[in-house]
Amino acid sequence: MFIEQPPSFVRLFWKGIWRMKRAGERTVYLTFDDGPCPTTTPQILEILRRYQLKATFFCVGDNVRKYPELFEQIKCEGHHVGNHTMHHLKGFGTSTETYCRDVAEANALIHSRLFRPPYGRVKPAQLKEIRKNYTVVMWDVITRDYNPKLSPEKIVRIVKKYARNGSIIVFHDSKKSSANTLSALPQAIEALLVKGFSFSQLQ
Repeated sequence: MFIEQPPSFVRLFWKGIWRMKRAGERTVYLTFDDGPCPTTTPQILEILRRYQLKATFFCVGDNVRKYPELFEQIKCEGHHVGNHTMHHLKGFGTSTETYCRDVAEANALIHSRLFRPPYGRVKPAQLKEIRKNYTVVMWDVITRDYNPKLSPEKIVRIVKKYARNGSIIVFHDSKKSSANTLSALPQAIEALLVKGFSFSQLQ
């Protein structure tokens, strides 16, 4: 549970939006990290189109630079985008100046007020600077679809077990996670719909 759904002391230490508060509703928020990726993102967009769902894609600036048409497709299909740094930096071991410069470089391509730190690894000083210009979005459920030791069935069980009202759920549109994500995503969506959840986007 420590990995799939971060405990309260982690959320208190790293200030950001971990879960949306929507009283009286059963709403979850699908998000995708690390793209755009030509081997994965188009198929994810097709799945979302099939279910008529909108999501939020936290994009790596260097991938936006390499695949601008795919980035534009994400936006044209009505999905929101966020900043995931230019080079997928870990905040730990990176100076605050370098980290913030990397975020700004990505924003020159992405143009979003939403930011998610790669790996969730960001130092308090970096967060303090970033929050001056961005809304920092973390997560309530991470699917671990990037882990090749997990099966798609296990990933679906993670979503079913931990999703709750307001959950921000993380999948990945990367080459590494492609097989797991593309198999687990439609099953997870179906399971959440059966449980009575609706889907919304981060603003």
